[in-house]
Amino acid sequence: MSAFQPQLPSPLIPFTPPWEGASNVTMMVKRDDAIHPVVSGNKWRKLKYTIANLPPTVESIVSFGGGFSNHLHALGFVCHTLGLPFHAIVRGNYEGNESPMLNDLLHWHANLHYVNKDTYQKRHEKRYLAQLNAQFPNCLIVPEGGSQSDALFGLSELIDEIDHPFDTIIAPVASGATLAGIVKGLAPTQHALGIGVLKGEGYLESLVSQFLDHEMNWRITHDFHCGGYAKQPQYLKTFCAQFNTSMPFAIEPVYSGKVFYALQQLLREGAFRKGERIVILHTGGLQGARPKGN
Repeated sequence: MSAFQPQLPSPLIPFTPPWEGASNVTMMVKRDDAIHPVVSGNKWRKLKYTIANLPPTVESIVSFGGGFSNHLHALGFVCHTLGLPFHAIVRGNYEGNESPMLNDLLHWHANLHYVNKDTYQKRHEKRYLAQLNAQFPNCLIVPEGGSQSDALFGLSELIDEIDHPFDTIIAPVASGATLAGIVKGLAPTQHALGIGVLKGEGYLESLVSQFLDHEMNWRITHDFHCGGYAKQPQYLKTFCAQFNTSMPFAIEPVYSGKVFYALQQLLREGAFRKGERIVILHTGGLQGARPKGN
């Protein structure tokens, strides 16, 4: 993949916002959004070993996502770079009203297959996956969000890149693999705090637990999903807009915006002990912030 050159390790920068409670802790941001302008953050880490171990018999790749999916965007670019046909199973019909992400996929010659909600809900069912294998012979099916077991190896490597001691690492949680991979790389004295970006108390814990061997040094807070996945109440939009005009990197309201909004509230509440050393993972992906036409 000579045309694709991820920048690793990603930067680790000090974070000193003028927020209440921020002076009581030490914070660093792991800038995985800077890995690559298209395949950024956890999306590349999730795909790294799947792509590296791609069987020679694979003739195409199939995966799933919504109309603003960072995962489909990243995987579509990688397939385009590899010259490998890509089939995107997209939740909802955007034909004639494509999102910026879908327009990128079309530019990269991806094949878009729009399905309704009922069909999309079958994406984990063996019978439906068998149908896709028959429809696209010799394909590799990558789970929604890139949450295959290989993803954990790439994600756990980000912990090795952090060359400063830390106590807690904070990351968004949607499909579960990112937090699970992080937990796999932690030392016993370190802790992971997941910020649930969708409504799913218990459900998100089960997604993470399926990848783990009874590790206990993690938890998920469900207080900052802001109404559900991709929900963008005005207070969250305002927070992201103010953040993006005053900080050295950008966030969006679907993942990273909720993480930093949660961090601000938790600092204000005194949720961290004095002197705690915190790393915030910026998982990249700004598809949810792109206006129509960009």
